[in-house]
Amino acid sequence: LQELAITRRELEILELIAKGLSNREIAEKLFVSENTVKTHSSRLFDKLRAKRRTQAVQIGKEMGLIP
Repeated sequence: LQELAITRRELEILELIAKGLSNREIAEKLFVSENTVKTHSSRLFDKLRAKRRTQAVQIGKEMGLIP
């Protein structure tokens, strides 16, 4: 996490994406706006070099960031 500079919130969002939640559902669960979720997701995807949600989840699992 430190190497990639992934924040706690970005990791939390990655975990929720892996559970199949939409941006709207993640926003409701974390009490933030949908735009905030999109911003965190975008930064996370850049850090993981992922182009889409499924790829981010796959990379996260391969790196041991999420179960």
